[in-house]
Amino acid sequence: MMIARSLALCAAAAAALLLANCANQQPVPRIGKDGKPINPYPVGTYEHFKAEPTYPKTYDVWKNEELLSRTGAENSYIKINLGTQRGLLMNGDDVVIDYPICSGTKSRPTPTGTFYILEKIVDKSSNRYGRIYDAEGECVNRDADALKDEIPEGGKFVGAPMPYWMRLTNDGVGHHIGPVRRYPASHACVRGPSKTIPIVFSRVKPGTQVLIE
Repeated sequence: MMIARSLALCAAAAAALLLANCANQQPVPRIGKDGKPINPYPVGTYEHFKAEPTYPKTYDVWKNEELLSRTGAENSYIKINLGTQRGLLMNGDDVVIDYPICSGTKSRPTPTGTFYILEKIVDKSSNRYGRIYDAEGECVNRDADALKDEIPEGGKFVGAPMPYWMRLTNDGVGHHIGPVRRYPASHACVRGPSKTIPIVFSRVKPGTQVLIE
């Protein structure tokens, strides 16, 4: 009887190990008739979205609506990946939204590290970057730095709009709506799409962690 019990336990352990290996096994890559690889993951899943050849350069946004309904300021945080130029609204280890971002250039890089949202402002304009107009109202500098560029007599500086502003540093770096290129092009801020950032904004609060890497 002892031998039979030992054999049964061994068989159960082997079956459990086999199931675990199967669960961790990646789908076998397949090639279509056109010679291009077939995405092996179910359509609509996050795995399928990330396995598409156009990721991460796509402008598309992936969203888990069910998880979004359970995500709020108390259980969310943000990840920014400068290498892929993608932003992630997270709930624990799960991705809620994956969206394109646009970070700072080499001359004005986005800082990396762990940050916390310092303030939230829906209607915000830059105090430093924007446009300079002359006395006649003609734009004479479309990429002006208020600290460096001269404003003509009678002219004015108009800060660039940064709606749904989430401040990350005291020296002016934040996450907000702005033009999203698929390459670094900002003045160090992290820009995001106009249809996505308001959703992210609504799920975070001052103190929410933002990881930039």
